[in-house]
Amino acid sequence: MIKTHVETDPKYDPVNNEVIENGVTRLFKSKHINEANLSFIFSDDNLLNSLKREFFKLDHFTDVIAFRLNEYEEKNVDGEIYISLPRAEENSKCYKEPYSKEVLRLIIHGCLHLIGFDDNTKKEKEKMTDLENKNLENFDHENIFEE
Repeated sequence: MIKTHVETDPKYDPVNNEVIENGVTRLFKSKHINEANLSFIFSDDNLLNSLKREFFKLDHFTDVIAFRLNEYEEKNVDGEIYISLPRAEENSKCYKEPYSKEVLRLIIHGCLHLIGFDDNTKKEKEKMTDLENKNLENFDHENIFEE
């Protein structure tokens, strides 16, 4: 079973866990992963910047950080994905995409990292972007935020 848990900083509109769980389940099952326990934390630039400094020794803004909490060799996936909603909004303007769709792209991107995909080279980035685009259709981007 794929289980998701969502926490959203109270200064932002809450993100809909059901929409995430449904889409993430399809993504993981397409990669033959049937067991996962995932936490999604939607916050601001300050939280992600502090994580970037602490764990990666880099001091800059980022839109998504994914932490695999168990070994990649294990069939099940346990992980945390942190997303900066202000970065997602900035990205959406830059790429002329709906904000909700950009948030979903970051969710997918984080999940792909947890599965084991990297984006260190141009070829890896192209592969991840292709997978993001393919998986976007699995999500209900119009209802990503709770009413």
